Amino acid sequence: MKLVTFNPYRSLGIPGVTYIKPEHTFREVDKIRDADFVLFPETWQTTSLVYGLKKSIFPSIETIQLGFSKIEMTRALWTVAKDYVPYTEILANTESNQTNVLDTFPFPFVGKVVRSSMGKGVYLITNKEEFYEYTSKVDVLYVQEYLPNDDRDLRICVVGDEILTAYWRIGQEGAFLHNVAQGGDLSFDFIPDTAIELVSRVSKELNINHAGFDILFSNGKPYILEFNVLFGNQGLQSQGISVGERIYEYLLRNSNPPYPTSPMTPLKGIS
Repeated sequence: MKLVTFNPYRSLGIPGVTYIKPEHTFREVDKIRDADFVLFPETWQTTSLVYGLKKSIFPSIETIQLGFSKIEMTRALWTVAKDYVPYTEILANTESNQTNVLDTFPFPFVGKVVRSSMGKGVYLITNKEEFYEYTSKVDVLYVQEYLPNDDRDLRICVVGDEILTAYWRIGQEGAFLHNVAQGGDLSFDFIPDTAIELVSRVSKELNINHAGFDILFSNGKPYILEFNVLFGNQGLQSQGISVGERIYEYLLRNSNPPYPTSPMTPLKGIS
């Protein structure tokens, strides 16, 4: 099986991969055309790879394109799981829309930057001054209701057609954000089946095959906050799970014709 990757870090553990710098895409087009799969292209590459060269890419084009923007991600989630998405308004940043937001959302509420990760670009807005500070930083108003919750949220990691692991990210006392990058701790205990089933269904319906889903429980109900395509591997590494090996096995199963696969190792961390 011939593999080309544009991201060597994300391809660790995958044998026989040829690395090409994204900026050399059209210079190395013959190598790309000859590959069975092209791994981890950047968003700007996907249309030429899929529509022009007719290549099979990993992650899927749906994963990459929906993961690129919270706006498109949220709209897609509305189509398959609207009851499990916090109430959200996506509006042009105009004076009238700012007024509408203040008329619609009680304090506190959440404002987000359309493109961000690791907890960056997420603001807990508790008064008008904080709201107008947020509006000064964005072109699009992406505003969500604030959901009361415990001191944690859930990260569920999907790779290929399976959930590799799930774990709680526990925030520091009084912290709004729970991300590991923001100082959160990990716990693999007591993972709710309802969250696993929700992410499994949504990822299959949207064809999301490489993502870390962030799930918040409020009043006993799971809500999908977002998913990150290039998610952190700390939780997987702490369990000895090789993402590269799982990607390779998935590619083998989905090649045409399929290549022989090695036995799958038991999943760790899901109870």
